[in-house]
Amino acid sequence: MKRIRADGAQTPSGPVGESETAQTAMAVVDEHAMIAEWNEGARRLLGYAAAEVVGTPAADLVDAPVPDEALRQLPSLRRWVGTARLRHRDGHVENVRLLAHHQTDDDGASYWVILSARIVGAFAPETGELVRWSFYQASCCSMETYDTRLRLVNANHFAERAIGLSEGEMRGLLHSELMLHEEFERVERCMAWVLESGRPQHVDVQVQVAGELRKQAWSLSVYPLKDAGGIVRGVGLSVHDRTEQYWAHKRLRLLNDASARIGSTLDVVRTAQELADVAVPDFADFVTVDLLPDIEHAEVAPIEQVLLKPDGVGAFRLRRIAQQSVLPGVVEAVLRPGEVDVWGPGSPTAECLASGQAVLHAELDPRSAGWSVGHPGRQATIRTYGIHTAMAVPLRARGHTLGVAVFLRHQRPEPFAEGDLLLAEEITARAAVCIDNARRYTRERETALTLQRTLLPRRLPPQVAVEATYRYLPSDTVAGVGGDWFDLIPLSGARVALVVGDVVGHGVQASAIMGRLRTAVRTLADIDLPPDELLTHLDDLVIRLSEEALPDGTAPPDQATEMAGGLGATCLYAVYDPVSRTCALASAGHPAPAVVSTIGNVDFLDVLPGPPLGLGGVPFETTEVFLPEGSLLVLYTDGLVESHEQDMDLGIERLRRALSHPAASLEDVCDAVLATVPPERPVDDIALLVARSRAFDPHLVVTWDIPPDPSAVAGARKLVTDQLDVWDLQELSFAAELVVSELVTNAIRHASPPIRLRLLRDRQLICEVSDTSNTAPHLRRARTYDEGGRGILLVAQLSRSWGTRQTGTGKTIWAALGLEPLSLDA
Repeated sequence: MKRIRADGAQTPSGPVGESETAQTAMAVVDEHAMIAEWNEGARRLLGYAAAEVVGTPAADLVDAPVPDEALRQLPSLRRWVGTARLRHRDGHVENVRLLAHHQTDDDGASYWVILSARIVGAFAPETGELVRWSFYQASCCSMETYDTRLRLVNANHFAERAIGLSEGEMRGLLHSELMLHEEFERVERCMAWVLESGRPQHVDVQVQVAGELRKQAWSLSVYPLKDAGGIVRGVGLSVHDRTEQYWAHKRLRLLNDASARIGSTLDVVRTAQELADVAVPDFADFVTVDLLPDIEHAEVAPIEQVLLKPDGVGAFRLRRIAQQSVLPGVVEAVLRPGEVDVWGPGSPTAECLASGQAVLHAELDPRSAGWSVGHPGRQATIRTYGIHTAMAVPLRARGHTLGVAVFLRHQRPEPFAEGDLLLAEEITARAAVCIDNARRYTRERETALTLQRTLLPRRLPPQVAVEATYRYLPSDTVAGVGGDWFDLIPLSGARVALVVGDVVGHGVQASAIMGRLRTAVRTLADIDLPPDELLTHLDDLVIRLSEEALPDGTAPPDQATEMAGGLGATCLYAVYDPVSRTCALASAGHPAPAVVSTIGNVDFLDVLPGPPLGLGGVPFETTEVFLPEGSLLVLYTDGLVESHEQDMDLGIERLRRALSHPAASLEDVCDAVLATVPPERPVDDIALLVARSRAFDPHLVVTWDIPPDPSAVAGARKLVTDQLDVWDLQELSFAAELVVSELVTNAIRHASPPIRLRLLRDRQLICEVSDTSNTAPHLRRARTYDEGGRGILLVAQLSRSWGTRQTGTGKTIWAALGLEPLSLDA
């Protein structure tokens, strides 16, 4: 049988430098009380050869029966020392002093290693003489002396207390036989080196001593014992107890580890799990973290609101967030993360929450009535795994109780002490602040996301100019949700505006500003401003917003600090006309859009760059390009192509490669782009708007030049009536004639040629009259005796919508009529 110590290392076959006659008697008794090993020292002691006793019951060597009470206590002992009456082979009885170590092998089987130093020869008298002048018993530390065979000669009372054996019980044994542990073997090897070299050595050891509930730490000085002639006659060992310093250092290291590991993210569950991971296995065997229900998404409720009066006074309902154990699979846990349960008033958890103070149960009583409330398996689990000590520490931050962390032990024999409670409070306090930060961040992020979802389009409006789809991915960084936005706005004349923008900053503030800018863009688009003019007005708005947010004492400090440096934003505004298939674009510091041709060529438009919004003083320019039918126009924000880890040029190239592969649908295009282009850890929101251009059917649009003569109004009405007959829209003839008559008449009277009339059949009938005047009509109500002023009012009543847009050569007045007939009374 292989002799294996509890720590898994094999014991040596013999002591360092010993002779055959000095060998310690050693026998190994297995878990069935059978002799498994028998060495030469045992043969010399009792006369039996190994072949005679190995495999026989150990009780056969004992002269008197072992009391039943002693047999029942043996499995729970770590070490036994005493005198036994053993039968010698020749028949006489020996009173033998024994030291027995209880060990466990790799398979979990227990066995006893039994030692006796009875046959060791006489100790060298020189060693005894050296001991007499060493002030042994007067020393304030543990001291031992060993002879030249490294057998113990003397030990003072500090050594007896540290090892747990008397000097008589230790005398004659090797240092490695006092306790079967690799640290004692290491010290013995050091002693052999000192004996040989004559030079002292210093050794630090940590070992679990029999009878002690926690590991002991010692600082050892090993030095040679020399006579007057300088000859080494033995080895001295002085031991200083550093146990308290050792555990204080471990606590400090655990505290530093907690500071470094807890709070690595702003995620409540991840932070709670980090608390549990830090504490296991160096501090506790099983840790649970429970929070008040729905604490991540709601304001912190007073602790009284989670007190369950119907379930008994002092019972609390909590939700399991995280847990960790030294056992694989966290088998002690009766709850899974996310489950809600009730803790009764007798449990440490409820006691901690009720008092608001940390609770220490050095000896846990699983029979407490409080454990029976809630999960029925909790009491059984405590008994099954032998959980014997517990601490419950409230998670408190900024004056609010968030939950409780519970620390339990069942593998480590030592109970929690007051020093452990202080450490648990310190770790939990730091974790509570991190959890509260994560909770606040989660709530703010959800608020910002909700605000963004409200402000961003939920669906793209119907129109005929383009087929479009979009993606919006909010950032998941510490900075929070950004201010990216996009929009698709139907314009007059079957045109459509495509917009993407990005507000500098993150959080609710950026989302709110984004909403104001998007609303402003839609308002400016409604009056049909050209792209450059629209950005100029938007730039003025951003400047005014920045001035309003200056730190004048009226704005919150954090908001004022963010805004004082100047509110910044970028924007790209594009207008596509499906009739002419032209796209007019203007940029305010925004990345250039990509255009994918019908054969897969990818180009990034050379849009004249403008400054970001909010700088002022620099004009914006409009760039006009021709888009063949079926071309893809891809607009995006910089979060798609740029991050701290990825240069924008690299992101643009990745976008080019992603767009160069043909895709069956626009949805596939978006999926392919988002799968390959963004950096691995995006730090900003991503807005992506993809549109495929359409060409307006030439059979559904017709244009006429109108002479600047009042008599041409009748001819214009005739042209409209004939075209509606072609389109089979005769029911609209009356309303269309009136609208065209009024618009053409106004153009002839108040403008200059050329005058042009255009009809478009879209989802509605659009009537447009263009001229070279920049003066736009406005709606007013004529008084009773006024001779004019009723024309535009009549147009507004007959049409669903109407308006004016400026062009490069003048203006266009338009009116949209529904395809169903509309009466004058409507």
